[in-house]
Amino acid sequence: MSADLGRLPLARLALVVLWPAFVMAGVLEMLVFVVVDPADFAWFGGAPLDWSRQAVYTATFFILWGVLAVSGALTVLFAHSAAAERTSADALLDEAVD
Repeated sequence: MSADLGRLPLARLALVVLWPAFVMAGVLEMLVFVVVDPADFAWFGGAPLDWSRQAVYTATFFILWGVLAVSGALTVLFAHSAAAERTSADALLDEAVD
């Protein structure tokens, strides 16, 4: 499968990374806000944020989505790089055997 990622168009590859990150950011946000009250958020122990609950939910969602998207993109990049190295190593071995 990882070798096939190099052949995907960029828009489809972006969707392969962004859609699961979007879904999991929503799930993770629900899990976080079951335990944490947005009104209790503060900047590193300082004064509480003067944001509405909706603003905290939105900002948190985008932060989580960004982190998960970067994680997914790095996974795709590393999987593609490993497949490319494996393919080039196999080609070198085939040439050495012939």
